[in-house]
Amino acid sequence: MNQAIQFAAPDDREELARAEIYGLLAQLFYAPPPAELYEQLRVAVTVAPAPGAFLESSWTELVGASRRLGREQVAAEYDALFQGLGKPEVFLYGSHHLAGALNEKPLVALRDSLAALGLARAPGMPETEDHIAYLCETMRYLIAGDDAGVSNLASQRRFFDAHVRGWVDAMCAQIAAHPTADFYRSLSLFAQGFFSVEAQAFDMLD
Repeated sequence: MNQAIQFAAPDDREELARAEIYGLLAQLFYAPPPAELYEQLRVAVTVAPAPGAFLESSWTELVGASRRLGREQVAAEYDALFQGLGKPEVFLYGSHHLAGALNEKPLVALRDSLAALGLARAPGMPETEDHIAYLCETMRYLIAGDDAGVSNLASQRRFFDAHVRGWVDAMCAQIAAHPTADFYRSLSLFAQGFFSVEAQAFDMLD
């Protein structure tokens, strides 16, 4: 992880860094972090190569939270925020934030986009495709995949604009404002900053 998380890097290294951040967000939003990942997070470098880099502060807070909290505490926080009995405290699904309910039209549109990219939900995966972890993993694939006909900047922008941009800021803000959020408050603020950088970069392509 020390090498994967970069804040300023040229050319291919910058793309690798973007893909790795999406992959990290996918793992941390999908489930409580496994032991190996959490230990890597706790020893991660917190000083950006470029002083004052935009994500440095929120990344430092995330690493600091991982050092301050035990993995069992983080797992309990994940369950309390995103699992629970019945309605979770915070929904991690795009349809809920965009349409006010699960399994609505945004999910149908997402599945059409995934089919056009030749992608589909893995058998046995319980969450629907509009879960933030699934979307982050799709973005990671569109950045780092081997098929240049699918994994390219145009595909990244279309997918981000259609299925990520419209709701992730509200989701991250909701997590950050929750009174019991600690580790996931730090994660949501880092994610919010990262998604903001992504949106600005895609806007600059006009």
